[in-house]
Amino acid sequence: MTTPAPLFILGSPRSFTSVISTMLGQHPETYGVPELNLFLEDTVKEWWPRMTGANQFMIHGLLRLVAQLYSGEQDTYTIDMARRWLRGRLDRTTSEIFHELTEYVAPLRIVEKSPVYSANPRNLLRIRSCFPDAYYLHLVRHPITQGRSLANLADGKMLMMSQSYDFTTFPPTLDPQYAWMKFQYNILEFLEDIPAERQKTLRGEDFLNSPERHIVDLCQWLQISDAPSAVAAVMHPECSPYASVGPTGAHLGNDINFLRQPVYKQQSIKERSLDEELPWRKDGKRLIPGVRHVANQLGYP
Repeated sequence: MTTPAPLFILGSPRSFTSVISTMLGQHPETYGVPELNLFLEDTVKEWWPRMTGANQFMIHGLLRLVAQLYSGEQDTYTIDMARRWLRGRLDRTTSEIFHELTEYVAPLRIVEKSPVYSANPRNLLRIRSCFPDAYYLHLVRHPITQGRSLANLADGKMLMMSQSYDFTTFPPTLDPQYAWMKFQYNILEFLEDIPAERQKTLRGEDFLNSPERHIVDLCQWLQISDAPSAVAAVMHPECSPYASVGPTGAHLGNDINFLRQPVYKQQSIKERSLDEELPWRKDGKRLIPGVRHVANQLGYP
């Protein structure tokens, strides 16, 4: 049986990755998975300790996937089974685990997005080493609307974790544009070594404004069916077994706001200027030149 190369969606947090990856995972020839976060380390033995304490939510997606695949449902009992499944593989590499999962769902193509991958180039290199023929969708969002969404998330705790500070002020100012720029630089540098036919850049706002047109384009790029029935299936992310709050011990695996309302809503997202005052700052600052340059490069005028 042929195992199709996975599709990895690369993007910074709060860039519509939850809804768009889940939608693409509903195509009859794909299998959308929660955030697996596997490529943060080389081995499961190294990876497991990182999934504890404040980061324990990062294991939820993998637990939900294993429970669903091997037991056909997600509840407290199957989540416990999934933990035992992982403990029994502590001597494996994270690449071996991912390969095992891709082979299990074959001939469907896995679609995964874990925004944390793009925080460190080493994570992206692990993906390329594991899947030399993988496809990559670089999903982007306007730096001001993405920044505002990120700044409002958990009272800015994610910004502190990512060290997204403006160090030109005293004391340093939390500013999401620096995280946005770091993520985009990491992705763009990584994609320089990926053949053009296996990568695509997409503005999330464009997809959400007219999804059917972009779904057809993505299907043709991935060489999967673009029939009306396939496009119709993609329009229903709520049908994913992972598009809801999960059981105790693994209730996340994706953005909590998406899990509470996992439907595509018809939208009309207007073009935003890159020259606006930043809504998360009180000193009238605007985007720094480096962010504006990268945003222009990604299609934001």
